[in-house]
Formats: sequence, C-alpha cells, structure tokens
Amino acid sequence: MYQFSYADIQTDSVADARDRERQLLDRCIVLLDEARQAGSDSIKAIEALHFTNRLWTTLVEDLGSAENALPKDLRANLISIGLWVLREAEEVRQGRSDNFDGLIEVSQIIRDGIR
Repeated sequence: MYQFSYADIQTDSVADARDRERQLLDRCIVLLDEARQAGSDSIKAIEALHFTNRLWTTLVEDLGSAENALPKDLRANLISIGLWVLREAEEVRQGRSDNFDGLIEVSQIIRDGIR
C-alpha cells in the first residue's frame, strides 16, 4: 500500500499550485504579447485583457485570504501589484492606454518570482 505523510502531500500540492500559477502567468504573457502585436482595439486584446483580469482577480482574492501562507507583507505587496495590473488593464480596455509592455513585464517578474 502507498504511505505518504501529510507533509509530503501538502508539499506536493503547494508545488503543484505554484506550477499552475506559473503556467497561467505564462498564458497571460503570451496573450498580452499577441494583443500588443494585433493592437489594443483587436479581438486578441479583448481576449488577453479578459484573461488577465480573471487571472489577477483570482490571485488578488487568494492573496487576501486568511488561509494564504505567504508572509503578510509579501501578500500586501503582491495585492498592490495585482491592483495596478487590474487598473492598467482597464485603462487599456477603455482605450486610454496601450501599455501592454508594462502588463507583460510585471506578469513576467511575478511569474519568475514564483518558486
């Protein structure tokens, strides 16, 4: 029979969750890059901004959860970054900005920081 300790299972699930977060941020970056190339008034932009909004809303909600194990200061900083991403994506969506580069760069930095 298989015997795993709770700590082993918990460690695996945290690693799996971080891997999923990296994959989702990768997808977000690809979509934003395609949108940048197609232009801010393209279907690609709509799809990228919708995905970005859903992803970062979920991340911010998770970071705000009491069950999130990250240090409180780090969570607060990541929430601030997430709120900036959401505001900037809305500016692009409204046609007041075309800052895909900033959205991509911030997403890359956060993705690369996930261990």
